[in-house]
Amino acid sequence: MPYIDDALLDDPEELTRKDSRNTLRALATAGAQVREALTLSHDAGVERLAEHDRPRSVLVAAIGGTSIVADILELLAEPGSPVPVQARRNLPLPGWVGPLDLVVAVSLSGRAPGPLAVAAEAARRGASLLTVGADDSPLAEVCRRARGIHVGTGQTARASSRTSLWTMLTPVLVGADRLGLLDAPAPVLEAMADRLDERAEDLRPSSEAFVNPAKILAVQLAETVPVVLGDGPLSGVAASRASAMLARTARIPAPFGELPDAASGIVACFDGPYTSIGGRRPGTYDDARIRLGDIDTSGWEPHHFAEPDGELMERPRGPGGKDIFADPYMDGPAPPQLGLLMLRDALPETPTPETDQTESLADAVLTTAREAGVKVMEVRTGPGAPVVRLADHIAMVDFAATYLAIGLGLDPSVSPHVADLRDRTR
Repeated sequence: MPYIDDALLDDPEELTRKDSRNTLRALATAGAQVREALTLSHDAGVERLAEHDRPRSVLVAAIGGTSIVADILELLAEPGSPVPVQARRNLPLPGWVGPLDLVVAVSLSGRAPGPLAVAAEAARRGASLLTVGADDSPLAEVCRRARGIHVGTGQTARASSRTSLWTMLTPVLVGADRLGLLDAPAPVLEAMADRLDERAEDLRPSSEAFVNPAKILAVQLAETVPVVLGDGPLSGVAASRASAMLARTARIPAPFGELPDAASGIVACFDGPYTSIGGRRPGTYDDARIRLGDIDTSGWEPHHFAEPDGELMERPRGPGGKDIFADPYMDGPAPPQLGLLMLRDALPETPTPETDQTESLADAVLTTAREAGVKVMEVRTGPGAPVVRLADHIAMVDFAATYLAIGLGLDPSVSPHVADLRDRTR
């Protein structure tokens, strides 16, 4: 079972040594990324999108660490967008895309094959283009030839596309707001930048592990086989981000889901081999039974006995059904414990039947998890506009995944196996 020493996460030299590309510092620039991207969007003329007729549809092409840009745009546009918004990671471009549509292609380097191919095909068909990426890149060139709008990535220090989300996302939000697809005016985006600054301060490396929420979460995650669950659409996107960051940054596989659809699938895991219940219901007995004569039963309550005659009884279990007689030498090491990371949206100022139902379902899942012996971790976002609340969650899971990687002795930005894969597929 992985183990993280809290003192390791409070050692500045160790954090610097393991973090070869300054991932923690790059994450702390999130607020600055938003402000820089607002300026770059204005300089690039994103506002010109509003000068033309509203597109028939919007298609967003992004892959890898930037694929969440498409997920966020779909999430925020869904409630009130007058036109459909769809994500696409690679060719083929849907046959209906043409001159009446807008294609948004996002790539930090401007060289990602999927977005680049989608942008090139969209330009060939005469669709409008909005691209975000490096200024001196093939993606920028495709956009300029098509007389589209290209927003550069600026100079804010970044380690990778995973730490450059806000550079990629902000111009897309500005463009979507100008088109009336969602509500993200400049004051809302400034509030998002302020929230990211606040989280960077709260989760900074110099904050000690016993008060730093991201370090605490990293230590808890290290002790489990984690599953990430969002309590609704907004936290569901954050759960997707958490799963991706845990896998790519901390090398921890973490399936994710969203309530209400994922409730049964997640709860079914509570009966599996990674919980102390292990397929047993509390109060039942199975083959793991012992004779009363083998132990001293003085002081035990009558309900401990599973047979009326008292001859056989279930092996007593502690909280969550844990076997208090388990011997790691005779019975073998215990399997890793299932962990449930529940990402929860802010409580509304005025509850509605829908929000009450969401809260009740999330509470029920957490209660079931605790009774089954699952390690529960709960994170609730602060108040604000949807994009501000989403930024709150993403900052937490990004920092936690990075601390987890460093605590496990891993470089959060460099994976030898990913490098090998790239070499083999060139």
